Amino acid sequence: MRYLLICLLFIVGGFTNTRAQQNPVYSQYIFNGLVINPAYAGSHVQMSLTAMYRNQWVNLDGAPKTYSITGHTALMKQKIGVGLMLTNDEIGSYSSQSMYGSYAYILKTPAGKLSLGLQAGFNLVSADFSDLNLIDPGDGSFATVSNRFRPNFGAGVYFQNKIFSAGFSVPFLLNNSISADEIEGVLSEIREARYYYLHGGMLLPLSRMGHVQLNPGLLVRAQEGSPLSMDVNVGFIFYDVFSVGASYRNIDAIVTYLDLKLSEQLHFGYSYDWTTSDLNQFSNGTHEFMLNFRFRVRKIHGNVECPTYYQYQ
Repeated sequence: MRYLLICLLFIVGGFTNTRAQQNPVYSQYIFNGLVINPAYAGSHVQMSLTAMYRNQWVNLDGAPKTYSITGHTALMKQKIGVGLMLTNDEIGSYSSQSMYGSYAYILKTPAGKLSLGLQAGFNLVSADFSDLNLIDPGDGSFATVSNRFRPNFGAGVYFQNKIFSAGFSVPFLLNNSISADEIEGVLSEIREARYYYLHGGMLLPLSRMGHVQLNPGLLVRAQEGSPLSMDVNVGFIFYDVFSVGASYRNIDAIVTYLDLKLSEQLHFGYSYDWTTSDLNQFSNGTHEFMLNFRFRVRKIHGNVECPTYYQYQ
């Protein structure tokens, strides 16, 4: 029944020009900015590989589950950045696999680095309603959708220096239909919505030697047809080894997170979203796990100085 309710929310949302959640909402974008901004590619200088798993609204049948792998690096003496993002996203009876490549042109200025980024790729959208108990199994509104190819592209800008970072991006510009071709006339309004991200953060030392740093941040997330969402983040970094913090998301959650340095190259992150909306009657919250691995390729990076894990530059 809950699968059916989630699917009906998509359909009703389409006819009323409102939008349900379509793209994954990550809590640890603080450490993996490529998931919201293609201009972030190359910002870590060295090769940076990240795996993320997000289990949203635990115990609610059909709730979103997202798996993603991202990788990016700087090339040509930090003049350009390139990246790749692979994602598998599931919600209710819908699933989407995507692959997007990113390119960033990096300008070095006296104030810091300014990156202009583009991304392009595609989604393979599917819908399987076989588990639903339909009153009319022949209803065209619940026709199976299998690997519908939906190309898209986006752009972003990102600025960073040793203590400050800021960016703006529109990762997906096309309003592709997510329905089957043969029923697009019926569900013509169920389309991918554009997302707009405005984000920024700072690193402020709290001790003379800089062993403890304050890491405030802000993310404004705007989705067409939906209320404005805002994350206000406050984190603390200890000895460049351990980070802990919290975020307030005005729409539906309070987020707590931690990040731990396992080695010079490997970091593990975990966050938990405490649901504050009415969904907390059905869900215990959201788990998100992240593993990041960074390394230099001498033939590409040479002896160039790379930022430490928590630095912007």
